[in-house]
Amino acid sequence: QVQLIESGGGLVHTGDSLRLSCAASGRRTFYTYTMGWFRQAPGKEREFVAAISGTGGKADYADSVEGRFTISRDNANNTVYLQMNSLKPEDSAVYYCAADQKGAVAVSRVGYHYWGQGTQVTVSS
Repeated sequence: QVQLIESGGGLVHTGDSLRLSCAASGRRTFYTYTMGWFRQAPGKEREFVAAISGTGGKADYADSVEGRFTISRDNANNTVYLQMNSLKPEDSAVYYCAADQKGAVAVSRVGYHYWGQGTQVTVSS
């Protein structure tokens, strides 16, 4: 069982930046977990945002955030981050951290078994 706790959400203005964090319960095998960020806006389906491989060597981004968001991880502290720059009102959503033990080098947009409780990001125009 992996427990994920997100933090860092808030209310910002268009063009601002935020950094989300996701702390995973202590596991010495954290580096074998692919980590992802997803978001869900009111009335919409949950959508993929970004993912990073266990070692951090590979990353994948949704087209809507490519070039603005950066996913990274600190395996020594079992934490994954999402740096969000140039935020837009359409980025407003609840952001969820997800994890799945896919091995050290895989990235994926689907098939995550563990989810956090979410953190709200609101971008005002």
